[in-house]
Amino acid sequence: MDNSPRVLVVDDDTLMRELLKALLRDEGFTVAGEAKDGLSALALVERVRPDLVCLDVNMPGMSGIDVLKAIKARCESCRIVMISGDASMATVREAVGYGAVGFIVKPFKAGRVGASLRAAMKAPADAFG
Repeated sequence: MDNSPRVLVVDDDTLMRELLKALLRDEGFTVAGEAKDGLSALALVERVRPDLVCLDVNMPGMSGIDVLKAIKARCESCRIVMISGDASMATVREAVGYGAVGFIVKPFKAGRVGASLRAAMKAPADAFG
């Protein structure tokens, strides 16, 4: 379990964070930390240097897209998978354009989350953006 990917979970919804953390552990990932907003997420990225970030698009204050841009500026090797109920092509295209390597649509199935994160770990961190 030591070399399982370390994931930071960022979502303003406590229940969603708990669900994601449980799914990640079931899928063999290590939860490196969690944040309920963009500023907390940025501080944690600096501290824990996760392999992967599961990042909600719609959060109060700093949007997920703004957090994505800030994380990529600080940590090019961080792979970021966006999570949102808004799967519009514009949102997906914007996220990928700024460096996201995956996009998971809410509500999601457990197996789909694990498969998406494993695929994200195989993608070059700087493949986009």
